[in-house]
Amino acid sequence: MKQLTFVLVVFLLLSCKEESKQVQSSSENTKISGPVFGTSFSVIYNSESDYSKQFDSLFAVVNQSMSTYIPDSDLSKLNRNEAIVMDAHFKKVFSASKIIHKTTEGVFDPTIGDVVNAWDFGADKNKFLTDSTTIDSLMRFVGFDKVLMIDSKVKKQPQTYIEFNAIAKGYGVDVIADFLETENVDNYLVEIGGEIRASGINKEKESPWRVGLDEPRFDGEQSVLKAITLTNVGMATSGTYRKFKTDEQGNRYAHIIDTKTGYPSKTNILSVSVIAEDCMTADAYATAFQAMGIEKVTEFLKAHPELKAFLVFENENNELETLNLNDFPEH
Repeated sequence: MKQLTFVLVVFLLLSCKEESKQVQSSSENTKISGPVFGTSFSVIYNSESDYSKQFDSLFAVVNQSMSTYIPDSDLSKLNRNEAIVMDAHFKKVFSASKIIHKTTEGVFDPTIGDVVNAWDFGADKNKFLTDSTTIDSLMRFVGFDKVLMIDSKVKKQPQTYIEFNAIAKGYGVDVIADFLETENVDNYLVEIGGEIRASGINKEKESPWRVGLDEPRFDGEQSVLKAITLTNVGMATSGTYRKFKTDEQGNRYAHIIDTKTGYPSKTNILSVSVIAEDCMTADAYATAFQAMGIEKVTEFLKAHPELKAFLVFENENNELETLNLNDFPEH
């Protein structure tokens, strides 16, 4: 699944560094954490019930539907042009991707996957030799507007490769959150690899959920830039400072690929955090905003008050600056 989020959200309430699944119960909250999707997850919720088995089952179903790392997943089979009838999870992510692809004028595009792989940023390492001829050839089959879903079946060009790594991790968060709500759990915090959805309050502390945003650092260390409060929203963060390429002039090129050119985006944006109604939406827009650049993001959000964004970037003096758009929480 997606491994593009490199600005990890640091929880002020829980350390999620356990490699093996652990369940901790208290008088108020239950806390479950463990590995998933090539990263880690943690769920804090106000119930005495242990839903770890249900979480495992849901993760397995989502993985089987959309993972590019599992050879027999539905998406892997589709990319091999095998006839597949897509499940409800695939349909939800496909439909949301269609909307966001159109809204961002193609900046968000799940068909850019083979180009990502060619640059050695994707699931299939060293799949192609990266040169201009290869990139130009692959770009002929990029364009999510050319991909259709008809009666639960996807119609695409045989050479078109699809991956949902820029949205599926956020969707996984939503799947767990939606499950908790079906169990009448109203107070929870779900996190997968830094993507979050929060509901209600932290009943253990009788206070709103508090999370910290990482400070972009190139030394591999981790520190909190600021802490914010989240309630009844999803949040995702996409960063470029942990995964990038550098040219001979020292210019950094992000792992976010420009869907118009097929080349890594040259950008001074180090991280983008987006708040939306659900985590899937926040996840996709966080990736798109990295490629759009500061000016276009600023203009875009004027027409989309339902989204909030916080950008960390380098100015002309290589100093860190921040930009808060649409009343992203200050604290």
